[in-house]
Amino acid sequence: MLAFEVLVRYFSRFWPQVERQSLSSQQMRKAIPTIPCGQLQMPMIGLGTWQATDPAEFEAALNLAFDIGYRHIDTAAFYENEHIIGKIINQWICSEKLKRDDLFIVTKLPIQGIHRDRVEKYLCQSLQKLGLQCLDLYLIHFPYGKTESTKELVYEKEDHKGIWQAMERQVEAGRTKTIGLSNFSISQIDNILKFCKIKPANHQIEVHVFLQQPDLVQFCQKNGIGVTAYSPLGSPHFNKFLKHIGMKERNLVNVLTNPVVGEIAKKHCKSNAQVALRFLIQRNLAVIPKSTTPARLKSNFDLFDFCLTDQEMKKIETLDIGEEARICDWMFFPKIDEHPAYPFRKKC
Repeated sequence: MLAFEVLVRYFSRFWPQVERQSLSSQQMRKAIPTIPCGQLQMPMIGLGTWQATDPAEFEAALNLAFDIGYRHIDTAAFYENEHIIGKIINQWICSEKLKRDDLFIVTKLPIQGIHRDRVEKYLCQSLQKLGLQCLDLYLIHFPYGKTESTKELVYEKEDHKGIWQAMERQVEAGRTKTIGLSNFSISQIDNILKFCKIKPANHQIEVHVFLQQPDLVQFCQKNGIGVTAYSPLGSPHFNKFLKHIGMKERNLVNVLTNPVVGEIAKKHCKSNAQVALRFLIQRNLAVIPKSTTPARLKSNFDLFDFCLTDQEMKKIETLDIGEEARICDWMFFPKIDEHPAYPFRKKC
């Protein structure tokens, strides 16, 4: 009997740890609803990282995000922060606080890589910076590409078939589990669906209460393509970016001060941002709000303890003003709207 008690005391040191890990994993799966992404499941709430480039601030934000429960991280070669994300991911995995399979990592093919002969090169560069062997999702960032020359901006001829076939080869090579698109139009997606062997798993587009894109969202979802909303809060700091690159500031819509959203938020004891994000989630969209502020990181994640009524959803639907509310029109690429593949027309 004494020997048995000794064994119990010895092994009981390990039981609480195993139990906590198991419960934590189960709770995490329950806490974060998902949408299909090919054969994978993508967490509906992710962390957007555009304009998050200050190393110390961003590292602190990533550590807090992982503590809060974020597991879906969205980045891009264009954002120039993949190496920071890779550093923090490596720290968490090495410390055994996370496993690679716990994470859903998304990055994107940059504009100078949008060519059939350069897809593999730029994907491998992203993997190296992220410290990963395989991505969960790799997106074509734009439906148009430019030459690799840094001296002049010369756009490539549209070649969606060749580029998509190069993307498919990355899945076959095991460098990414799924592939998708960003900023494409209905007609451009429809064209890819006609010849693809591997269907786009996800389409990442600008969606918020003032730019709801119902036709594009419905088209994607009808064809089994998940939709992720970037700038889901209207990109409040976009003018800061424009000023940084020497462009004129614009009069932008403000989701966070809208009185209709505010009235609904008050009823639910939530913030305008939480209601705006919840509206998109109830349309079955994944959302990737960007923040490095601790309070906002927490509140942006706290979306699953309330629901908007049908009447509230319809009220917010009336706020849609379409293309006039588009923030990320990518016009900081000179004359990009003259490119045949530029997707943001009055009609897709």
